[in-house]
Amino acid sequence: MRILTVVGARPQFVKASVVSLALAKQGTIGECILHTGQHFDDNMSDVFFRELGIPTPEIRLDIHGGNHGDMTGRMLAEIERAILAKKPDAVLVYGDTNSTLAGALAAAKLHVPVAHVEAGLRSFDRRMPEEVNRVLTDHLSKWLFCPTDVAVSNLKSEGIPSDTGIGTVHKVGDVMEDSTRLFVRLARQPEFSLPREPFVLATIHRAENTDDPERLAALVNALNTLSRTTPVVFPIHPRTRQAIERTGQIPAFVTMPPVGYLEMLWLIQHCGLVLTDSGGLQKEAYFLGKYCLTCRETTEWIELVRVGANSLVGTSGRQILDLAAAKFNTAVKPDAALYGGGAAAGRIATILAGAA
Repeated sequence: MRILTVVGARPQFVKASVVSLALAKQGTIGECILHTGQHFDDNMSDVFFRELGIPTPEIRLDIHGGNHGDMTGRMLAEIERAILAKKPDAVLVYGDTNSTLAGALAAAKLHVPVAHVEAGLRSFDRRMPEEVNRVLTDHLSKWLFCPTDVAVSNLKSEGIPSDTGIGTVHKVGDVMEDSTRLFVRLARQPEFSLPREPFVLATIHRAENTDDPERLAALVNALNTLSRTTPVVFPIHPRTRQAIERTGQIPAFVTMPPVGYLEMLWLIQHCGLVLTDSGGLQKEAYFLGKYCLTCRETTEWIELVRVGANSLVGTSGRQILDLAAAKFNTAVKPDAALYGGGAAAGRIATILAGAA
């Protein structure tokens, strides 16, 4: 079986690290990796391939920047060319980025089956471009690899799998738990001057926060206030840095360049609290026993809220400060049954190998 894997953003590199390893172990699957270039600088891209041992992408498109439609359209055209040239038996996509949707749509138009890792997630907020990407990709996919029972239920409510046999749903667990378990022993401290431990680890990058000056200002103000009493470490996404600069605000907390996956694992291990709008970091915090405050009104990982490991705080400064004080250094005990126990990648590879 020949698989074309489409990746483009940091979380996808992390997920691919374990799935590509599992596919290779099958012995019957050949994989070609296509990197769209959506995340393109070294700290957001190449460092992950070096650190995690992901096979070097055979195809690099170097497509980044521009509005969503422009970026997705350029990716769609180039991925279509790659599919026609490589003639894969399936196209494998991850998560909810523009790279995900472009890969799924290009494959579906050429009648190549799509496998979607992390299928069935829903925030139920269509203002998020990621939500649109998730929904469309799921409805284009043949194999839908779900991380949780909630994801399976979401697909069922949308008529997947259908009576016509289009779309097969598999609850396999979360591949990010696989990668966390595999790589946490290699975690290393960033080469950057850090404040005393423990600290609050913060990241903000979602368009709903960075593209709204009022929301971004509220978050920066909350972090500035919090940093007066508790150290705050903020590995800053390039787009977030630019957005903050446009507001004219000066962060009083510790900012640092984006870090590699192994450095991020170290930061999670040594922090007392995570504050983020990232979907992946919500789970990584849980896997490593840290409480998370999510700076959104909704989350696709609602089960973390239900088990008491995560609170949705939006951009409310008062709520952020109150919960940060209440939850700082609160230990979270992860349940291995919630996300599959670290065996998701092997299950995915077995299912795909069986379809060959």
